Amino acid sequence: MKQSSWLCLTSMVFFQPTRPLQLTGKTLIVPVVSTANVSQLAADLLVATLSLESIGIFDSSFLVPVVGSREEGVGVCTSLELYGKDGLDVVIVQQRSPALKSQKHEFISALLEFIETSGVAAVLFLSGVDLSNRTDSQMITPTYHIHPPNATSLATSPLARLSELPIPEYSSPVPQYPLHSSEQPEPDVPFIPGGSLTRRILQTLGGSKNSVPTAAILQFVLEGDNRADAALLASAVVAVLGLNVTGFKEPRSWKQGLFGAPPDQTLYG
Repeated sequence: MKQSSWLCLTSMVFFQPTRPLQLTGKTLIVPVVSTANVSQLAADLLVATLSLESIGIFDSSFLVPVVGSREEGVGVCTSLELYGKDGLDVVIVQQRSPALKSQKHEFISALLEFIETSGVAAVLFLSGVDLSNRTDSQMITPTYHIHPPNATSLATSPLARLSELPIPEYSSPVPQYPLHSSEQPEPDVPFIPGGSLTRRILQTLGGSKNSVPTAAILQFVLEGDNRADAALLASAVVAVLGLNVTGFKEPRSWKQGLFGAPPDQTLYG
């Protein structure tokens, strides 16, 4: 089987390619459902700007069921898909709904096994952080990064530029257990308020024998019209990966109801 080099049996169950595209050597971008959905919006911008196509679907049974029309108007999209194209060393996961409470552990295990067996050269997670928790020292920039403890060095990976850019290392603005902070040991991965599964994923990676260079870009955001926040996060991805992007193209779906229809002006007389 041609793709046996990058998919083991369990990954084949979790991931089904819809068109042939080798993942070996590519950088995988994974947005985590988190505060303001800023990571999903950033992934939308990157997919539209880079003209990526759906190249596979993941098992969505771990997630809240979602189905909708495709951007190009043919077929349907699901909760979890992979986007890419020939000639580009980047592939992007788009996750459109959160993991079910009872399936979080199973989802993380399946996702990380896919990463480890896919042949990708590096993986970059994206996540939002609740801005209301930001400290004074974190007012300089909204964008930070995490390199999980014990993870493979980024020095010779596609993520090497991360250490050269003005994207500071993230530290938690608040303790996870404020009433018992003195009794709790310092976590390997800092607490990420509003980050959902981001910290758990990075903790699991740090505690595994994963050899795939891994990092995360985090952005402080508040719920609202987060298009500008998404562009800022996408810009950080472009800078880290050295992509040839001069401006972002918004998906057509954003113009058709990203924040719902505008209010009826007759309401205001």
